[in-house]
Amino acid sequence: MLSRAPKGCLLKSLADTSLRSLVAVFLVGATVVVFLPVLDNGFICLDDGKYVTGNRRLLGGFTPENVLWSFTTFHAANWHPVTWLSHLLDVRLFGMHPRGHHLVSLLIHAVNVLLCFLVVRRLTGSLWRSGCVAAVFAVHPLHVESVAWVAERKDVLCGFFWLAALWAYSCHVRRPGPARYGLVMTAFFLGLMAKPMLVTLPFVLLLLDFWPLGRMVPRAAGADPARPVARRFRLRSLVLEKVPLFVLAAASCAVTFQAQTAGSMVKSAEFYPVGVRVANALSSYARYLGKVVYPVNLGLPYPHPGAALPAWQWLGALLLLFVLSGVAVAAIRRHPWLLAGWLWFLGALVPVIGLVQVADQAMADRYVYMPLLGVLIAVVWTIPPFSRDKPLRTVALGVGGVLVFVTLGGLTHAQAGYWHDDVTLFKRTLRVTTENALARYNLGTGLARRGDVAEAIPHFREALRLRPEFGEVHYNLAKALEESGGYDEAIAHYREAVRIMPDYLYALNNLGGVMLRLGRVGEAVTWFEKAARLAPGDPDVRHNLGLALSRQGNFNAAATQFREALRISPGYAAARSALEAITATKPR
Repeated sequence: MLSRAPKGCLLKSLADTSLRSLVAVFLVGATVVVFLPVLDNGFICLDDGKYVTGNRRLLGGFTPENVLWSFTTFHAANWHPVTWLSHLLDVRLFGMHPRGHHLVSLLIHAVNVLLCFLVVRRLTGSLWRSGCVAAVFAVHPLHVESVAWVAERKDVLCGFFWLAALWAYSCHVRRPGPARYGLVMTAFFLGLMAKPMLVTLPFVLLLLDFWPLGRMVPRAAGADPARPVARRFRLRSLVLEKVPLFVLAAASCAVTFQAQTAGSMVKSAEFYPVGVRVANALSSYARYLGKVVYPVNLGLPYPHPGAALPAWQWLGALLLLFVLSGVAVAAIRRHPWLLAGWLWFLGALVPVIGLVQVADQAMADRYVYMPLLGVLIAVVWTIPPFSRDKPLRTVALGVGGVLVFVTLGGLTHAQAGYWHDDVTLFKRTLRVTTENALARYNLGTGLARRGDVAEAIPHFREALRLRPEFGEVHYNLAKALEESGGYDEAIAHYREAVRIMPDYLYALNNLGGVMLRLGRVGEAVTWFEKAARLAPGDPDVRHNLGLALSRQGNFNAAATQFREALRISPGYAAARSALEAITATKPR
């Protein structure tokens, strides 16, 4: 006969399950409520065009060709096919209506919050502490950039697979086997294909082996005694266990470096010497910690200080990191979670801390999406637990926790609203940062897109004052000047954009267009031909070259260009009309 569980144990199990369910429902509901403003936000000019609104592949639909493209392209200076598939599916479902795209990002973040709660509880056995970690993770303002920015879909996807890999690893630890280890590998591989920042996961798994899993010899004093593991291992054995993960991480690093180098995103030592990178990395660690504790004045982007960073800042940051690391090491016996959480934070940020400088930002809020968990675990486990013997302390902790949660939620709700549109976002950024050429440029772009060209021009000029070699700004200033009738100055800035970026297709095409408008047909043909050589499959360039050739009287060559535009894009009405006009008037 089967033995029956004691009635008291059964009731306790049901109560625990009900409590877990209530906490989970609260966390998901609070996440959605706090981030609701993102559903009213639009796309922004910075990268959303590159990823979604200006990406012709996405407009082509969820076709086998576009799926193959997702796995083979280095577009946007990255290899992340899972992210591209996510965007392809969004466009298929919602078209170019931003609300649907934002809704998906929000739902993924809500799922991540739920996974965070379940994973931390499974690893540690603590319900309330896990709930506190997940609650702060859910509503921390540093996560707004990852959730509210459509181009950062890769961030929340990476977080999902990171947490899924942790769950699979906890299953593998309790009942080791190839199938469970295969699930860890699968989640890790998919996460790398969403965002390569996941390369630090094997390192995090080693930290979890130390605490809370207690798989290392000697066993960490704070490991959960209610969840003993069957065996403990030497560090060497635990590292060997993760060799397949390290191999995948190394391969991802190689592919990512190739992609970002091909996209001209990796900056050479000529622009950012090693000393400058190290100083900025130290300063950024301290600034990230400051924003974790005091998450105000958040912006996009934070400009890189270069060699102008004061020595006291990076020396002070180095001292802070040294002191905090010393405290974590000193407390390793009684409070091992401090070292585990602290090293999680430090290590997970290594790929994006700026030692390999990508683009021109000093740091970014989105980079803290998963590293934040290490800090939260270290802090929450250090706070004394609730105790029936000390009711005043319990009340104080409860009230303090509610105040922290409500404050963070309010800040996040407000920060999400700043992402409503380009103008709102970058005006806010300029209020909280200084000497920010990229924010000036994007504010000008946003103003120009909504028709405020005269207001946009001063922002473009200020961006060029800060960064004279900023090719995109020369191009956008030229467009604004051309629209305002300042053709001569527009030509000068188009030429400067081409000088800085010789393969800048849009500048070549627009330069040909303004020449054609001014009647300088020969020069227009020259610029359009350069654009056609650069992008032979672009139907707009073919059409424009055909117009210039027809104005030059070279009708046969013009007809060839129009036919090519129609071959590339059979529904191109302007090219068809131009070809019919040439055919009707061409001498026989």
